[in-house]
Parts: sequence; structure tokens; C-alpha cells
Amino acid sequence: MDNQNKKLVAELSKLLLGGSAHADLKEALAGLPAELRGAKPDNLPYSIWQLVEHIRIAQWDMLNFCIDPNHQSPKWPDEYWPKETAPIDDDAWKDSIKQINSDSDEFISLVEKSDLYEPIPGGNGQTILLEALQMADHTSYHIAEIIIIRRLLGAWKK
Repeated sequence: MDNQNKKLVAELSKLLLGGSAHADLKEALAGLPAELRGAKPDNLPYSIWQLVEHIRIAQWDMLNFCIDPNHQSPKWPDEYWPKETAPIDDDAWKDSIKQINSDSDEFISLVEKSDLYEPIPGGNGQTILLEALQMADHTSYHIAEIIIIRRLLGAWKK
């Protein structure tokens, strides 16, 4: 890998981990009271739990699209959004976050060892670079929504 690609991979890794110019998921969820995981402020269509699960499902889908040419994505939008507004228990909450972190680590490893510009087998011209940018954009968008919900609930740092 040449020096330019090494720099790009390093920047993509930082982007995927988040937190440089904005809060990362860990920070967005830190100190969130368990009873607010399923709260939906007036006129908002989803809870923090639903956003966390949506991040998990979408990230899992993007990762598996990149590594399995036979991967079948969930049905949009029904299978990308959980119906339940709150996790069934603390273990479900922890498991979701654990999978997000694990899939993120696996995706970063994929970015580090892949040709970023090579079309993904089974895709329609998508590349690892495109998927990395999409994953970072998607996740940061929903992290911002989590923070907004926390502010509306009075549960975000001042």
C-alpha cells in the first residue's frame, strides 16, 4: 500500500470511529438513564433504542454486503427499524452496542486490508471506499439524532 493510500485508510478509520469533530456513539450514549432508552419525545417517530438498533442493523448490512457476495439485505424499511420502542432488557441493550462495536472493528479491519477502489463482488459497482463513507455518514447522522432526543428529554450534558 502506498503512502497516499495509508493516509486515506487512517483517515477513514478515524472517520468510522467518530468523535473527531462530533460526538461518537459511546459519548452519545454515556450516562443515558435506562428508563429513557425507549422514550419518544412528542412528534418524533423513534426512540433512542430504535436509533441504536437501526445503526446496528444498517452497519451489519453494510459490513456483510462487503464480505459476502451472496448477502441478502433486510427488507427496506421494515427490517431496518425495530418495532419495539425499548429494549426488552439490559442485556439486549448491551448486546446491540457490543455488536455495533464489533462490526465497526471488523469493518475498519476490512478497510485496512482491502483495495478501496475495487468493485465489491455481488454489488453494482460499489467499493469499500463508498461503503466506508456511507457507514460513517449514516452513523454520524443518527448519533446526532440521539443527542437531540437526549436534549429534548433533558438528559444531555449542558
